[in-house]
Amino acid sequence: DSVADGSCPNESIITRTWTLVDDCGNTTTANQTITVEDTTPPELITNLPTTLTASCDNIPTAPNPGFVDNCSTNIDVQFNEDNQFDGSSSDYDIIRTWTVTDECDNTAVFTQIVTVTILETVTQVADSICFDDGSIDLNDYLSDIDSDISWQVVSGDATLDGSIFDPTNVELADYVFTYTFAEVGGCLSTKELTISVNDECIVLECGVDDVIVSKAVTPNGDQWNEYFTITGVEGCGFTIELQIFNRWGAKIYESKNYQNDWSGSAPSSAIGNADKVPTGTYYYIINLINSGLKPFTGPIYVGTK
Repeated sequence: DSVADGSCPNESIITRTWTLVDDCGNTTTANQTITVEDTTPPELITNLPTTLTASCDNIPTAPNPGFVDNCSTNIDVQFNEDNQFDGSSSDYDIIRTWTVTDECDNTAVFTQIVTVTILETVTQVADSICFDDGSIDLNDYLSDIDSDISWQVVSGDATLDGSIFDPTNVELADYVFTYTFAEVGGCLSTKELTISVNDECIVLECGVDDVIVSKAVTPNGDQWNEYFTITGVEGCGFTIELQIFNRWGAKIYESKNYQNDWSGSAPSSAIGNADKVPTGTYYYIINLINSGLKPFTGPIYVGTK
């Protein structure tokens, strides 16, 4: 009985010889050859799910499965993980493979596919700027900056120079910008920035000393003092309420939104249907709505002759 090595450690060739001799010395020989082969690859002996579904913020770590071979005690295990995330917002797969080989190069491949669902987290930030304050860098609102990612205009008629927003030539309105980047695992993190452009940096002089009230009205066609006027606060956004009284306290004119257009016209109840009030001294009460100022009162001379 002789044993010869095979082509790999687990294989061999066994040769068995039987020699038969009778009483007269006649000899017969018989041979048997046994070839021992290893053709079975290693097997998986622990649980290994072939498919999994996970969110991008909770991807399971790769397991460490167990393998066994029917002949070899020395098993080679090669692990590979192919992450197919492409940087977009689409779901993707992680393909894990274990290539297991015994000493006779019998190989088995075991695969696990993890389908990853993309989630997006949106952080909203708001700020206000005056159109005359100058350009701002939107990157100042970020804690992490990726040079491969750009800000996007979501709402508002605005343009960006890289990350620079210039409010000088835009309308007074809200402008919305977003900056989206992929975190580890593919989860999307979006910064949504709302910039409100206003004109609060423009200081308007709207105090008591700025209000100028006519001293006289002489509607005689010479273009001077043709109308009773209240000026000096045109850009302040006030609504002017005006009442005018004669010397006996009778109201002869009233406007809830005065437009500097009274030229001494008489009320409809005037005696004789006169179109102008008589020449004389009258009295006004002016209320500038939403100004925070007290009403203005005083005399006004009206010369209609």
